[in-house]
Amino acid sequence: MARRILLYLAFLLFTPALFSQEVITGLQSNIMLQSPNLSKPEVKGLSADTLSLPFFDDFSRNSISPDQGKWSDNFIFINDTYSSAQITKGVATFDVLDNYGNLYETASPSVFAADRLTSKPVDLNFAPGSAIYFSFLYEAGGLSDPPEANDSLTLQFYAPAERTWYSVWRMAGKPETGFRNVIIPVDQPRFLRKGFRFRFMNYASLSRNLNDPSMLGNCDIWNIDYVRLNTGRSPSDTISNDVAFRLPLRSLLQDYESMPWKQFLQVYLQEMGGYIPVNYRNNDVIVRNVTRDFEIRDVYQNVKSHSFTAGAVNVDPQVNTNYDASLIYTFGSSNPDSALFKITCSLKTDEFDPKVNDTLVYYQVFSNYFAYDDGSSEGGYGINGLGSRNAMFACRFKSFIPDSLRAVRICFNDSYLDANQRMFDLMIWSDNNGTPGNLLYSIEEEMVEAGSRINGFYTYRLPIALPVNGNFYVGWKQRSETFLNAGYDINTSPKDRQFYWLNGSWNPSQVNGAVMIRPVLGSKLLTGIEKDQEILSGKVKIWPNPAKDQIRMNINERPYSSSAFISVIDMSGHEVMKVPFTETLDISRLSNGVYIVVTVVDGRRIGYNRLIKSR
Repeated sequence: MARRILLYLAFLLFTPALFSQEVITGLQSNIMLQSPNLSKPEVKGLSADTLSLPFFDDFSRNSISPDQGKWSDNFIFINDTYSSAQITKGVATFDVLDNYGNLYETASPSVFAADRLTSKPVDLNFAPGSAIYFSFLYEAGGLSDPPEANDSLTLQFYAPAERTWYSVWRMAGKPETGFRNVIIPVDQPRFLRKGFRFRFMNYASLSRNLNDPSMLGNCDIWNIDYVRLNTGRSPSDTISNDVAFRLPLRSLLQDYESMPWKQFLQVYLQEMGGYIPVNYRNNDVIVRNVTRDFEIRDVYQNVKSHSFTAGAVNVDPQVNTNYDASLIYTFGSSNPDSALFKITCSLKTDEFDPKVNDTLVYYQVFSNYFAYDDGSSEGGYGINGLGSRNAMFACRFKSFIPDSLRAVRICFNDSYLDANQRMFDLMIWSDNNGTPGNLLYSIEEEMVEAGSRINGFYTYRLPIALPVNGNFYVGWKQRSETFLNAGYDINTSPKDRQFYWLNGSWNPSQVNGAVMIRPVLGSKLLTGIEKDQEILSGKVKIWPNPAKDQIRMNINERPYSSSAFISVIDMSGHEVMKVPFTETLDISRLSNGVYIVVTVVDGRRIGYNRLIKSR
C-alpha cells in the first residue's frame, strides 16, 4: 500500500538527537503477545505425532501464533502488518521479542540467538532419489527495521539417528526489498528418516547507542512465508499454484477505523464507504478464474445484513490485483449505543488451491470512541532532542453532534528498562482553522502507563465531562526532552490530522502512520469496563515531604507482599532508585529536586507520590 512507510527513521536510531524532531522507533514489547489469552509458552519436547508429506504453511490462519499441528514452539509472531509484499495473507515474523512479546533477556548490542520456529517431526522415510525439496520465501526488514550485516537468518535440518542439527542455509542481513525464493534438496540419507525436523532461527543485535535506552527497540526483522516440503519436486519448483488474498481488510468507513455508534447514525451518508477494498494475487504461471463473494453480518443481532457477489474474473499470472467491490449498503442495527459487524470476503478458486488463504474477515466496531489506528502497534512515536521539553502532540477528531468527552485512551509501548516511565500533561484543544487552537482542558502530571487489558490502551479519565462539537484535538505536552514512546500504527493514516508543537508553532506531522490515541465520548463510563486511571496517592502515604535523608512509607489498607517494591523516578523520566518495599526509605544519595515515588505490588502499580528532596 502506498501509505505504508519504513518503520524506522534509521539515522535517528544510531546518533543522538541534536535538534528537536519527531521520532519513530521500534517496539520494546508486543502487546498482542502479552495477552494471557493469546500468548502461550514454548511447547516443550517432541510431539508424539509425526507429520506426513506434504508439509505446507503460508501462515494464513487467523492467529498470532504458529499452527501447533505443524510447529513445536511458539516464539515467532504471525501477522499481516509487518510486510506488504507477501504473496498470501499472513507472514511469520522473526524479531528480538520472545513468545510473551518482551525483549529477550539475552538481548544486547552483540549478536545473540533470538526467535526460532521448529517443525514437528516429519516422516521422511523415503529412498534417495525421491526428489524431496524444501522451499520458502524470506524478506529482510519488510516494513520494519532491516537486519544488519552481522545479523542473519538460518535454516537447520535435524538428523534423527544422530540427534544433531545441521545448518543448511544462512542469509546475512543486507539492504533489499521484497521476498526471495529459496529451494533446497533434502537428499542426504541422514535426513531421510522418520523424525526429520527443520527450524528457522534469527541472530540479531541491538543498537549500540545506549545513551537513551528508550531508543532501543524491536529490530532486525525477517519475514518468512509459504513453507513447502514434498516429494516429486525440482530445483525450479518455486511457483505456487495458488490464487489467494494478500493483505488484510480495513475499515469500511471513510475516515475512521472505529467511531461512536450514535455519531455514525447522524452522518452515515458521509462516513460510510462506497466499496470494500481487497487485494488478491494469482501466484500461478497461467491465467486463473476466481469468483469474489462478500457478506456483512450483524454480530449482536446474529443476522445477515447484506451479501453480494462481484462475479467471476480472469486473473493474469504473477499479478497483484487491487479490487474495490462496489458497496450499496449502510451499516444499520437496532442497538442504540453500539454495534459490531463481521465482514467476510471469499474467493472461489480451483479445487487444488489451498483454501485457508481464500477468506478474509474484518470486524467493524462501533463503540464509544474514535480511532484512526487499527489496534496494532508496529513502532513507537515521540518528539525527541534538545529543545523538546514542553513539546506537544495533537490529533484532530470531529464530533458530528454535541457530545461529552469522557476520557482519552493512549497506547504507550513498554520501553527498555522502563525508560519512558515519565510524566506528561494530557491536553484537549479547540480548533483554529485546521490546527489546534485554545486549550480547552488539561490534566497535569499524568504518568505513562502501558495498558495490558484493552488492546494495550490505557484509559485516562477526565474528572469532568468536557462538551465537544465539531473539530477538537487531543494529545499531550511533554515534561522532558525524551520522547514518550506512544504506539504507532504504520498501516493506517489520519490524513493530515496530526500535529506537533515546537518553537512556538504547530507543524503538520511528517509521519505517515497513526499515533494510537483515542478520545472516548458519550455517557459516563461504567465502572468495571475499563481499568481506572490509577494515580492512587491516597493508598500510599509518604512523610515527611519535603524530606532530607529519609521518608516513611505506608500502604493503606493493602497487605504487604514479598514482590512489592519502590521505584523513584526523576523529572526527566529516569529511574534513579529501585528497592524492595520498606517502611523507611533512605533518600540521602538523591540530589535536591522533585521526584515521583512509584509503589508496585504483585506487578501492579498501586501508588504515585510526588516527593521533594531538600537539604
